[in-house]
Amino acid sequence: MITKAIYPGTFDPVTYGHGDIIARAAKLFDNVTVAVATHPSKSPVFTQDERVELISQVFSHLDNVSACGFDCLLAEFAQQCHAQVIIRGLRAVSDFEYEFQLASMNRALMPHLETIFLPTSTKYTYISSSLVREVAQLGGEIEQFVDPIVIKALSTKINR
Repeated sequence: MITKAIYPGTFDPVTYGHGDIIARAAKLFDNVTVAVATHPSKSPVFTQDERVELISQVFSHLDNVSACGFDCLLAEFAQQCHAQVIIRGLRAVSDFEYEFQLASMNRALMPHLETIFLPTSTKYTYISSSLVREVAQLGGEIEQFVDPIVIKALSTKINR
C-alpha cells in the first residue's frame, strides 16, 4: 500500500522549520503533498501560486514531495488527494492544544484520516513565517531561517 500524507499550512514563507518537517515526512511516507492553504483572515506576502512555486523549487531534490494549493476544508482536500495521513508540525507544547482540536475535527469529518504530530528539531522551534517576514521587512538578515530561493523572492516582494 502506498501511504500518502499531506502537510498543510500557509507557508508564507516556507522556513527551515517547515523544511525539517517536510524532509522527515518524506522519509516516513511514500508521497508527501505540501498543501498550501488560502486563509481568509490572513494577508499573505506571497500569493498561493507563488508559495506553491517556492516550495516546489526548494524541495525539488525530494522526489516524493510535491506542493499544491487548496481552498476548501482540509478533510475534503485530503480526500481529493487520497491521503491517509495529515502531518502537523509542533514547535512548542503551546501548539498542541490547537493542533489537537484540529485533529479531532478532521477525524470527526473523516474517521479514516490519521493525524501525525512531528515536533520540529530544537534548533527551529523559535522560527515562524511571521517572524521571518517581520525581520526581512525591517532589513534584518534571514539566511539562517529560510532557503536562498526564499530570500531572493522575499527581497523582491519587500523592495517593490
